[in-house]
Amino acid sequence: MTNSLYHHFIAEGPEELQGLSELSLDLQWTWSHFSDQLWEMIDPEAWDRTRNPYYIMQSASRARLLEIVRDDVLREKIRGWLNKRKEYLEDKGWFGKTYPVTDLKKIAYFSMEFGLGEALPIYSGGLGILAGDFLKTASDLGVPVVGIGLLYQQGYFRQVLSSDGWQLEAFPYNDPTTLPIVPVQNKEGGLLRVKVELPGRTLLLRIWEVLVGKVKLYLLDSNDPFNSPWDRGLTSNLYPSGKEQRLIQEIALGLGGWSALEQLGEEVDVLHLNEGHAAFAGIARAHQYMRETGQSFSVALRAVRAGNVFTTHTPVKAAFDQFDPTLVAPYLKRISEMMDISDKQILALGRKKPEDTSEPFNMAYLAMNESRYINGVSQLHGKVSRQLFQPLFPRWPEEEVPVQHVTNGVHMPSWDSQAADELWTAKCGKDRWLVATGDLCKVMDETSFIEIWNMRTAGRKSLVHYIRNRLVRQFKGGGKPPELIERAKKVLDPNALTLGFARRFTSYKRPTLLLHDSERMAKILLNSKYPVQLIVAGKSHPNDQEGKKMVQSMARFAHRLDLFNHVVFLEDYDITLAQQLAAGIDIWMNTPRRPNEASGTSGMKVLVNGGLNLSELDGWWAEAYTPEVGWGLGDGREHNEPVWDAIEAEQMYTLLEEQIIREFYTRDPQGIPSRWVERIRKSMSSLTPHFSANRMVREYTEKYYLPASKAVQKRTAQQGKVALEIENWCKTLSENWEELRFGEVKVDQEHDEWHFHAQVYCGEIDPSFIQVEGYAEPKNPDHPHRFVMTRKGTISGAVNGHLYFGKIPITRPADDYTLRVVPFHPEAGVPMEANTILWQR
Repeated sequence: MTNSLYHHFIAEGPEELQGLSELSLDLQWTWSHFSDQLWEMIDPEAWDRTRNPYYIMQSASRARLLEIVRDDVLREKIRGWLNKRKEYLEDKGWFGKTYPVTDLKKIAYFSMEFGLGEALPIYSGGLGILAGDFLKTASDLGVPVVGIGLLYQQGYFRQVLSSDGWQLEAFPYNDPTTLPIVPVQNKEGGLLRVKVELPGRTLLLRIWEVLVGKVKLYLLDSNDPFNSPWDRGLTSNLYPSGKEQRLIQEIALGLGGWSALEQLGEEVDVLHLNEGHAAFAGIARAHQYMRETGQSFSVALRAVRAGNVFTTHTPVKAAFDQFDPTLVAPYLKRISEMMDISDKQILALGRKKPEDTSEPFNMAYLAMNESRYINGVSQLHGKVSRQLFQPLFPRWPEEEVPVQHVTNGVHMPSWDSQAADELWTAKCGKDRWLVATGDLCKVMDETSFIEIWNMRTAGRKSLVHYIRNRLVRQFKGGGKPPELIERAKKVLDPNALTLGFARRFTSYKRPTLLLHDSERMAKILLNSKYPVQLIVAGKSHPNDQEGKKMVQSMARFAHRLDLFNHVVFLEDYDITLAQQLAAGIDIWMNTPRRPNEASGTSGMKVLVNGGLNLSELDGWWAEAYTPEVGWGLGDGREHNEPVWDAIEAEQMYTLLEEQIIREFYTRDPQGIPSRWVERIRKSMSSLTPHFSANRMVREYTEKYYLPASKAVQKRTAQQGKVALEIENWCKTLSENWEELRFGEVKVDQEHDEWHFHAQVYCGEIDPSFIQVEGYAEPKNPDHPHRFVMTRKGTISGAVNGHLYFGKIPITRPADDYTLRVVPFHPEAGVPMEANTILWQR
């Protein structure tokens, strides 16, 4: 598709420039060191300030474009990158080569934010960057994904610090004409729009296309002249404080996003909800199936939910998006009218107790109730999520709440430094992240200490250079005196142990734990024999006053005159800064209050560059940590006592003083800290492949997408025959479950086995609709023990009474086991789709 905003000279100019324009619109350049050099050569200042090739091409003068045409070096680089891109796009990737024949059509990945690069600032933090890394990795692996999000006129805020360190917010305008996006056209050549019905009006949403290598991302925005002024501003900024605007954004994302996929002709069989924000997409998908088949809403939802995946990132119940019933009611009524269904049906999907009209409408509950596959984002978060969603599955054991986990990973090519990229390429090849990564561990284990240490030195040197330039720009923008600006040009030491702390500033992340004893921390930093330096960055939500106070505390610490050359607080933490930090930081620090860090991916980003972690045993680090690869804070348990902060602060200072600093500065005759580098090598070889998005996307594909594709195709075939069967099964169970009861239960010992005998009276329920099991609660660290009993006959003289038998080896006392009746259908998810349960009293 030709973008009419291209420079006229480009459109009619030499072939190389047309190719360059094509390159500027493909965000593949966000993970290419080769293209970095290319854009920097064209306009060094614009590249440094914007990281936006599309803007560079727009702003380049005709004279500069003529210079490019005549520059043999640039022309050769352009041809080289075009050839690389052509090869990349033609490669089938891991998915195409591993699954050359598959029924999987496409995965629609819905997310409220996408962090792909600073050229497209429509993200706020970890959730968005994870979504961006997901799309990039899907492109690398050839997984058929299409992304759906919103285009914000302002996006998230940009941070500025006042003279006393208080956070101020700026909301610059995202001018679509300068972003690497193109408007999607309809068949007639006009702008493609989708409609979303709201109370008393129709909302129009424009659609924009973003190229992310082999993957397309479609962004919707409401800033259309046909909308009212209020509606034009609905997509003005990310995560608005106004509840109604937030609700409409989520309706626009879900309903508008699915409608866009329909109009674009995208054949989607798997819907992936990245958080509950997009849960209305599941409603829209069911409505589409209703229109196609004439089935009822409940049967349609039963049919399509088999192809829905819901990833929750929330570690606390209070963080779920919830809307007051009086606010949400008119919107759900309008949606229900448009879809010809009952608004009570939609409300029931977002509540624990559908009949409780005072209960808020919970978007996470909605996503849960319309999906077949649900996962947390780390092993620990999977456990936390089972606790959070337990209320939806009354009387079921917590460990059987149907939430699994896929631990997050990061797109390593987006976060590796040039030095790290060269080392990995030399050892593992240029295609190392395009295939399964199992063999990378062995290769990196054989890398020499000198190669690793040289890579680390180059990364730290590059970081210090970047920090100096960015701090000078920050000081100039803040009106600092000339002498301070001059000092900023020489801040930090490229040979000193460099600690990094960068994240969102909020209470549960405990960013000021580092300052629990600020004088002790200062003493650590001011050690002249073993110099240590700290780089800090991070934002607080504009409405989080406590978080802003934490920002101020850290900024004031950095502004201490005695610490000027040892601590730097950088404003406006963004992707570009995160990439630089990940490349050069020696120790990445993370101090959340366990178990509030669902995953945390910032510490994963340093792995590819040989950075090490000093982190709370929470999120991903709880499963990654061993003493050979880094350092852990805490004892791996939850503590709510305020005194625990002091205990962990003491632990952190002691680790720095007695282990980390000493190990970094203990050098062999070649000047290499051999024990430190051995730790780096172990971390790079064992952790980097596992915590890469390569592993994550492959796991989603094989664990969820492929099974979901088969399941949804089976349920939707023959006008939803299987879905209707499951719907009737669920209805029968719901209407007759109370009639189920246990009769006599006996346990006998036969040699080394327990033999269980049970009588079960099924009432009006077909015995093939249920399963009788024995269940024993888990004993750490074991899983719960279950066994299925076999129906052996009928109870004499009883109506629909049946005899069940089961046997198990004697590994636990018979009294540990309780018999129970649970729903059973070979095509249904239990307890996801039928959560009734009867326990033996």
